[in-house]
Amino acid sequence: METDTPAASARSRRGPVDPRLWRYSQSARGYLLLTVTLSLVVAAAVIVSAIMIGTVLAGVITESDSRTIGHWSGELRVLAAAVAVRVGATWVHSRYAHRSASRVIGELRAEVLAAATEMTPRELDPRRDETATVLTRGIEGLRAYLTGYLPALLLAVTVTPLTLLVILLTDLTSAVIVVITLPLIPIFMILIGLLTRGKAAASLRTMTALSAQLLDLIAGLPTLRALGRERGPQDRVRKLGDDHRRTTMASLRIAFLSSMVLELLATLSVALIAVSIGLRLVFGEMALQAGVIALVLAPEVYFPLRAVGAQFHAAEDGMAAADKAFGVLDDRGEAVRRGRAAVPDGTVTVRGLGMRSRSGWAPRGLDLALEPRRVTGLTGPNGVGKSSALQAILGLADPDEGMVVMGDTDVRDLDPAAWWKTVAWLPQHPVLVPGTLRENLELTGPVDADPNELDAACRATGFDEVLRDVPDGWDTVVGAGGLGLSLGQRQRLALTRVLLTDASVVLLDEPTAHLDAASEARVLAAIRTLAASGPAVLLVGHRASVLAAADSVVTVAAEVTV
Repeated sequence: METDTPAASARSRRGPVDPRLWRYSQSARGYLLLTVTLSLVVAAAVIVSAIMIGTVLAGVITESDSRTIGHWSGELRVLAAAVAVRVGATWVHSRYAHRSASRVIGELRAEVLAAATEMTPRELDPRRDETATVLTRGIEGLRAYLTGYLPALLLAVTVTPLTLLVILLTDLTSAVIVVITLPLIPIFMILIGLLTRGKAAASLRTMTALSAQLLDLIAGLPTLRALGRERGPQDRVRKLGDDHRRTTMASLRIAFLSSMVLELLATLSVALIAVSIGLRLVFGEMALQAGVIALVLAPEVYFPLRAVGAQFHAAEDGMAAADKAFGVLDDRGEAVRRGRAAVPDGTVTVRGLGMRSRSGWAPRGLDLALEPRRVTGLTGPNGVGKSSALQAILGLADPDEGMVVMGDTDVRDLDPAAWWKTVAWLPQHPVLVPGTLRENLELTGPVDADPNELDAACRATGFDEVLRDVPDGWDTVVGAGGLGLSLGQRQRLALTRVLLTDASVVLLDEPTAHLDAASEARVLAAIRTLAASGPAVLLVGHRASVLAAADSVVTVAAEVTV
């Protein structure tokens, strides 16, 4: 729950109602139309109710011969119908508000997830934690915006001006008081917003940092336990949790105080109108019917603005998260535009490859050729862009200089699905998806692999030892809801998958980083055997034993700019 006001955060969302919400969600457009229609119905019901109450009450008091229900049966039926219509409109909105909010949130989640999958690793990496927070917990806060703040805002632009117009036609003095006092509510909302500016974004940043820290801690817990450091990061996590708690509690305090201020302003304003009407009625300066109508409508003028101020506090968290989601969607058009050319025969050649980084270029001026049946080593200090070069070869990142070609065709012009079928890639941190070990093997590897070849690949990578330790062999469930695998075990599984590939280009990013010396020797021998069978192999490594397995070694250079 946050405390910026619409005026304070309009710059970041392009107004109190962000038009991107309607652009990216079809359900949001239908919900907006329904809410506008119901707001107009409520405004009409409020006005009709006030007129009927004023007419009946004034007539009963001033006309002694009309104090029977039968005399006012028509007005009472109209009043009952107006009340029923207002109750029905409120019920219809309540019934469909949460359902529509769920659909809108689901559509935005799907859009953001699709946009994130289209991003290159370089684009996604700096906003990975933020996007994960938005997709999981953050965007759920948009429900309060859709079910509370948006209806209150639409009531403020329908009920408030229409009821003020009726008051103006009924009692000029009361209308003048409303015109003078009504702006005080948005003025105080702006002042509160200036006081609490940026708290929604700060809260989202704190929650993102806390989520990322916890996920990293859980992922690395086996390693930390092995080193006896499992309790080391707890102070950092506790500090982040305390920061989030303090930010939230500070926002809650200001939210409650600001709600009290808005309620007090509205109450005093209505009281001022009531006193004015009462005095003029005592001195006979106005008709009773006009006074009753103005007095009944006065609270209805202020109520929508009070509701906007109260509901905005509950909605700001969701809008801050939605703004981040819209940022991902707005950048969707900047993703790499891929061609549809067929994959030609030939050699993968990297020509003058350069990619910008935060500190300059990493890599810069990289040239290499991946020839069939040969292992090419790629080495260099950390941070010079070895992994970035692999992403450029895969077509997952756009080079800022130079190009990567297959034969004579730029890989960015190739059909991505066809290109990726010809390339096998082992990243530094292999992915483990929930499912069985066999399903993970077949994720990017062969389906129904020959048992003899599978056994040979498992022996080469040492994954046969892992299979002996798990309860159900290849049918063992791993990931969420199943058995966990260490980083080394995941690497052995991914290596097994690569050794069984029939790809013509194999990219290995430090394939032996988490293996002991004996396992490393077996894996390197298997890689040499794989290369001898035909594919071109690019091997990234640091250790001399790894680079010794390559037929040629290319050193990657970076360029740091001041």
